[in-house]
This record gives sequence, C-alpha cells and structure tokens, in this order.
Amino acid sequence: MSIDATYADWLMGLALEQAQLAWDLDEVPIGAVVARGDEILAACHNRRILDSDPTAHAELLAIRAAAEVVGDWRLTGCSLAVTLEPCIMCAGAIVLSRLDAVVYGAADPKAGAVDTLYDVLRDERLNHSPEILAGVRGEACGQILTDFFRAQRAKGKK
Repeated sequence: MSIDATYADWLMGLALEQAQLAWDLDEVPIGAVVARGDEILAACHNRRILDSDPTAHAELLAIRAAAEVVGDWRLTGCSLAVTLEPCIMCAGAIVLSRLDAVVYGAADPKAGAVDTLYDVLRDERLNHSPEILAGVRGEACGQILTDFFRAQRAKGKK
C-alpha cells in the first residue's frame, strides 16, 4: 500500500474536524479517522476527560470502533489518520491492529512514538510495520493544539 498525498490530505481534513469537536467539548483537540479505501470506518476524538479514562485517546477509540465495524481485530487494508503523532500506547495499538498505513499531522516532542522520541512503528523486532506519512497538514494540526492550550491558560486551566 502506498499512501496517496490527496487521500492523506482528505483523511487529515476529517481528523481535524474531529479535533474541533474535541475542543468544543473542552477536550484536548486531537482527532483520528480509520478508513478502508473511501469508506470511513471510524472517526473519533480524545475523550479522556469525558470518559474519565486515561486511555481514551483519539487513535485508540478509532481503532476500537473500526475493529467493531470490520468484525475483526485485524485492520489490514486500513489507514489511520491522526492530528498528532501517536504516543507509545497508541503506537502499540497500531502495531497490534495491523493497520497498513498511518498518517499524522503534528510531531509530538513530548510523547511522540513514531518519529520524535521513539520509532515504535519501524522497529524490526515487532511483527508489523505500517507505512508512515508524517506532517500532513502539520501546521494546522499543531496550531489547533497551540490555540487550545493558550485558551486554557487564559481561563486558568492547565
């Protein structure tokens, strides 16, 4: 599978819509989409605060929802687009779910496990390595996070 730039941009646009929905709910604005070709299997956003669940990351929720739609834990033939570079937990879920491709927007210098701090998805000791396309709409993906945290600080929140 080779990720087409136009396809990746379309998926990231949908992930950014999910990020905005998260912001509207006062969640950290990260969105994720899982697709199989032109079929959107899942579109999710962070829900850690709403669900009181530290694992309710956009990617994990999208992977779970897509697996339910497919009826199998294996998401071969599927792509994941997420607005922020996946963390270690989400990178592990990506490997375990056998996603074919991962598209992400902004790098995460504090927790990134695809390129920034760790390189989990390319680790040859693991049994699966998806194709990776980084930086898709990276500026917009980073800006929504910057704006959100600026607004949170202005409200006196962390």
